[in-house]
Amino acid sequence: MFESDQNPIPRPAGSTEYCWCRAVPGGTGITVLSLLLSNPPDIPLFEAALSALQVSHPILRSRLHFDASRNNFSFITARKPHVKVQSFDLPSTSHILQSLSDDSNIDSHQFLLEHEMNRNSWEHTDDDQADQDIFFVSLYTLSETRWVVVFRLHTSACDRATTVALLREFLELVGGGRAKAEEIGKGNEEKELELSLGIEDLIPSGKANKPFWARGIDILGYSLNSFRLANLNFVDANSARCSQVVRLQMNPDETERLVAGCKSRGIKLCGALAAAGLIAARSTKDFPDQQSENYAVVTLIDCRSILNPVLSSNHLGFYHSAILNTYDVTANEEVWELANRCHSAFSNAKNNNKHFTDMNDVNFLMCKAIDNPGLTASSSMRTAFMSVFEDPVIDESNKLHGEIGLVDYVGCSSVHGVGPTLAIFDTIRDGCLDCACVYPAPLHSREQMQELIDSIKRILADGSINNVENDS
Repeated sequence: MFESDQNPIPRPAGSTEYCWCRAVPGGTGITVLSLLLSNPPDIPLFEAALSALQVSHPILRSRLHFDASRNNFSFITARKPHVKVQSFDLPSTSHILQSLSDDSNIDSHQFLLEHEMNRNSWEHTDDDQADQDIFFVSLYTLSETRWVVVFRLHTSACDRATTVALLREFLELVGGGRAKAEEIGKGNEEKELELSLGIEDLIPSGKANKPFWARGIDILGYSLNSFRLANLNFVDANSARCSQVVRLQMNPDETERLVAGCKSRGIKLCGALAAAGLIAARSTKDFPDQQSENYAVVTLIDCRSILNPVLSSNHLGFYHSAILNTYDVTANEEVWELANRCHSAFSNAKNNNKHFTDMNDVNFLMCKAIDNPGLTASSSMRTAFMSVFEDPVIDESNKLHGEIGLVDYVGCSSVHGVGPTLAIFDTIRDGCLDCACVYPAPLHSREQMQELIDSIKRILADGSINNVENDS
């Protein structure tokens, strides 16, 4: 297990963590944070910083253990850090890029991001074998002036807030130099830090209560509704799948108008993104304008601030919950009206604690879809059309970015097992909206999804311009 550790500290996986442990071997829930750098990486400094991160956050130095006799997972935490950077020189990186695709329109950074999302170190996690690391780091050499560093993590230990915290702490450690990173690591090395509890054990008393019969009715409702949900047309539902990415980017003016449009209506950006996605999806169908299709949207909520006890934003682990809503969409929808409807449905569900009361139901149905793909359309394992986050990541460039030579970064997770057709990871960076839009290929083609994302951007931009004209 850990030869250098005596009495490693185990903790059983919570229900949501267990669900991700089931999903990741199939290809959904491989979380990556990819950094494009212009300064030569100092590998010893990076490894000192990574060790400091593992010391500060026990989940990063844990391994997943599967108990076949009990059919459950647990985290076994080492007392000392152990992560190493796996380096690929220029010839090795070039060979990887050549093997990925002949599409010259996609930049090398994005190809490496996709490559890492599809490196599934946990493909056989549920087999009776050695425990699996949760945290991996790779360094790729693109040229004499460009490098890519990728953090790859198991989503049971890493939600989107975790990747944001990792990036910021890593930059602070590297910016402080090797001495600072080593000092932090040395100062905490001998502490016997235990893993925090799973999200289910931190829900405030009474918030997750639901009568037995109500739970049964809701599960039945979710199951029956899934058979009438619409989706994009599938391109290839039989071939082996992987995750690919299309980026949706808006300039400062476009972003400012979009955010202002949301603010003036008292809605969040997630409502506008969901509405534009639904309209774009409906526009791909050759149906009469008045004919509606029913689409599902999953909204993910960072629950740290509403748990008991409250967790800080840099508390690592998986502490998101999900709310699933469905919407009837025709060809005549107006983006802001639909955005209001999406936001209202989500807000009402959240106000009724659906993110807590339905947590076990959603986890149960996700595991059922994993066990029985045939229950989903064309065995696609699509559980919703799209997923969005309640709030975007807000980030501004700073001196630490310059010290490391940070040119670009992307954080997202794979979806080619069970999950949505389109997962949107939105960031407002230096005043510009930047979304990593992840989808399963070849269930959907890159061309198909690029057209969809272009349509979403056009709908958002046009709606924001009309909003400004109407206000004036």
